[in-house]
Amino acid sequence: MALNDRVAAGFCRLAWAGVYFSLAVALSGCSRTAQSLAITHVTVIDATGSDPKPNSTVVVVDGRIRAVGPADSTAIPRGAQVIDGNRKFLIPGLTDFHLHLTGAGEPTGSREFFLPLLLANGITAVRDMGGYLESLIPLRKEIREGKRLGPDVVFAGPYLDGQPPSFQPSLVVTNAAQGADDVDSLVTKGVDFIKVQSILDRAAYFSIAQEARREHISFVGHVPDRVTAAEASDAGQKSIEHLTGVLRACSSDESKLMREQFAPGPKSQTPQGSHEREIAWERELLATQSGKTCGELISKFSANQTWQTPTLVLLRQDAYPTPEADASVQQLLRFVPRAFAEKWKQARQKQDQFANEGDFKLRNELLARSMQVTAQMEKSGVHILAGTDSAAPNLIPGFALHQELSLLVRAGLSPMQALQAATKSSAEFIGTRQNQGTIEAGKDGDLVLLDANPLDDIRNTEKIRALILRGKLLDRVALDQMLSSVEKFAAGN
Repeated sequence: MALNDRVAAGFCRLAWAGVYFSLAVALSGCSRTAQSLAITHVTVIDATGSDPKPNSTVVVVDGRIRAVGPADSTAIPRGAQVIDGNRKFLIPGLTDFHLHLTGAGEPTGSREFFLPLLLANGITAVRDMGGYLESLIPLRKEIREGKRLGPDVVFAGPYLDGQPPSFQPSLVVTNAAQGADDVDSLVTKGVDFIKVQSILDRAAYFSIAQEARREHISFVGHVPDRVTAAEASDAGQKSIEHLTGVLRACSSDESKLMREQFAPGPKSQTPQGSHEREIAWERELLATQSGKTCGELISKFSANQTWQTPTLVLLRQDAYPTPEADASVQQLLRFVPRAFAEKWKQARQKQDQFANEGDFKLRNELLARSMQVTAQMEKSGVHILAGTDSAAPNLIPGFALHQELSLLVRAGLSPMQALQAATKSSAEFIGTRQNQGTIEAGKDGDLVLLDANPLDDIRNTEKIRALILRGKLLDRVALDQMLSSVEKFAAGN
């Protein structure tokens, strides 16, 4: 995990000194973790869509779920560590399927800042959507070999983008041949999927799509600015992030919006003039939204199995930020390294230097429309993934996932649908449904024990009593210790 060996050893000393779980079991976050674990008399919310199962027992042996059944008839292995789950609720381990582990700074950022925040928030698997392979490959190896506590990681490695690239690390693709070569290179390096970015030109994008199909690897990411969302879906892009291109494609005049988007501004245009031009374009985007056009696009997404990761929390905090959105994360900034938080502050000041009350109202309207389209897609059978884009400005790893779930419910998803977007759906997306995503016998022992029912209020996913990570039990004391270590790290960095 992101805690160093000294802190990890401290956990073990605390355990041996007699620090006890609030669930009345001793902390076992070190080498004496039990091979078998049973959570008894708990209400199981298995994320299959079935009704909650009260008074159940879940048995985990050697990191996998052996049994799920009624408490009065499910056998508990001799010597198993037993947790009384009475009046508590058990859900699968959560996932954040859009973040950037190496965006927190290396080599210590992901380990000392990112990973413990994810675990403390019940996240047991992540999809890294662009980062440095020289850091991601050894990090995942450490986690999978049990040398470090952390969520399981799948990753894309560097982005494929045009010139100049939007972010680093990127492989710049300026023609079709480069696109094909870069896909082949990344496949050779062992990436799990290909990530495309916004500046790619059309020839490069469709070459990447073709080569990805030939290599039998999925490609995901932004809809490039010069490609339509419908074209991306038809090209086989497996997931669209942040609804890029979607609102534009829901306009009754997408072609006009695209022409205006790429029309050069006056040579004498000032930064304020550029801002006003962007605002005018966004107002036109909203004014031309068409239910019929959007319905046809969503039907295409459904038919083509084009998944969506709307990252509504990113839209609220970074794409369409308002003072109210900023205030919602102020108390969490204590977990963010000071240098990092200062960069966020400077970026926000630059973004808002010409903003007025009318602009903030427009941003709220754009967010509301994005939420409306997200709910419409869910109702039409388009698969939704829960992702955050942590650690973009004001997106605190782990905590942002719970904010995303709340926004999905506010948009119109049911609490079960939001929960599935962070459990069952992510496993289906990467083809690991046989091992992950739901609470069923034979699945990985990644579980979150809650003090309250998330189907009553999705915000109850924040009320974490314990995390079971591949059968390893981390109670509230251990999770709080992780948070404390991050807070200390952040204060010194």
